[in-house]
Amino acid sequence: MEWKIIHIDETDSTNRWLKDHGEEQKVAVVAEYQTAGRGCGTNKWESERGKNLLFSLLIHPTELPAAKQFHISMAISLAICEALGQHIGDLSIKWPNDIYWRNGKIGGILIENRIQGSTIKDCIIGVGLNVNQREFHSDAPNPVSLWQICEHESDCNQLLQDILEAFEKMMGSVIKDRYMQMLYRRKGFHPYVDKDGAFMAQLVDVEDDGHLQLCDDNGQQRRYAFKEVQYVI
Repeated sequence: MEWKIIHIDETDSTNRWLKDHGEEQKVAVVAEYQTAGRGCGTNKWESERGKNLLFSLLIHPTELPAAKQFHISMAISLAICEALGQHIGDLSIKWPNDIYWRNGKIGGILIENRIQGSTIKDCIIGVGLNVNQREFHSDAPNPVSLWQICEHESDCNQLLQDILEAFEKMMGSVIKDRYMQMLYRRKGFHPYVDKDGAFMAQLVDVEDDGHLQLCDDNGQQRRYAFKEVQYVI
């Protein structure tokens, strides 16, 4: 089934729009502006009107077991990296699914699954990509845009098409190794902080359910769910 692509001028968030207007098919809704764009938890997403790629996808991956729902996160992260990789290098994925160029955040993803029994009934994937914005004014620590890297404007519609095509491919493939290879700070010891304070650790693995495994410089194994540990950048 082909994607149904809906363009809207403004909404509070494309994820919420799809919750209110979702259909029994694959839908991509693209907004020129979001009044309440957000990331995980209480994080906000700054985006100048008409300058960036703000979209959400609705899929129904009923064949994917709920226990393996992190496959969706890996698939969309890798798809975005593949599409952006046609324009720039030095891309990585900061666990679980932030898109980085060097030490700057160029994209964020928010995934909301609805589980039915042992399967995923439907999934909404919200994506914000900094494409043509030239300046950022929020207190976000490290935003960067494609324009700031390339110094020319890019076609957001073509970028969306490239992402959708790559996402279809990734969803039907075994991608764990590729995801691990793309992880930000995947080699060596780096600073992290959790509820007990700061520490140095190296990345060991990301489990099928998305938990992050680290090994600190004392040899202690550490395991984290989303938002339980932060990178120090």
